[in-house]
Amino acid sequence: MTSSRTASFNRETGETKISVEINLDGTGQYEIETGNGMLDHMLAQLSRHGLIDLKLNAKGDTDVGWHHLVEDTAILLGRAFAEAVGDARGITRMGHAYVPLDEALALVAVDFSGRGYAVLDTRLGEGDMGGLTPDLVDHFLESLAQQGRFNIHVRVMAGESNHHKAEALFKAMARAMRMALTMDPRRSGDIPSTKGTIG
Repeated sequence: MTSSRTASFNRETGETKISVEINLDGTGQYEIETGNGMLDHMLAQLSRHGLIDLKLNAKGDTDVGWHHLVEDTAILLGRAFAEAVGDARGITRMGHAYVPLDEALALVAVDFSGRGYAVLDTRLGEGDMGGLTPDLVDHFLESLAQQGRFNIHVRVMAGESNHHKAEALFKAMARAMRMALTMDPRRSGDIPSTKGTIG
């Protein structure tokens, strides 16, 4: 590896103030504070199981609900991923993972293709999510993929507890990302596309 795969962003709008730092070659260390315990918990899974070091602080107008903060967090985190991945030189590019959590089972496949797209079958219901609603989870994933310029397919295959289903999903995303973002020594630093470019 010839360069550091890190990124940091700060963004302040009339609705939110967010800072993020990531290191794709980390050890899964994290400092996360969004004000929403469930969102913090999910992002911690992404860091710990993806071996991505993550520092994230987000504040916003949560008196009107969690939408602005969740959306803007995904936007900035996605941009940080895109910046850290760069031209994707040498990465495996695609990855997938099945992850169980008690009765829940989730499948996630990702492709760091330079094209942001999300296909989601999260099967999350209301409740047991600490104010993080099912539509906000979907919107977070859509915004993350779009801004991160990667393709993600998510399917929650089993589960009763919404907490377990969401956590299995984020752990599976972490493991899939870890596979996709691992440097492949057989690529010798080449860009993993027949086009010769990602993006």
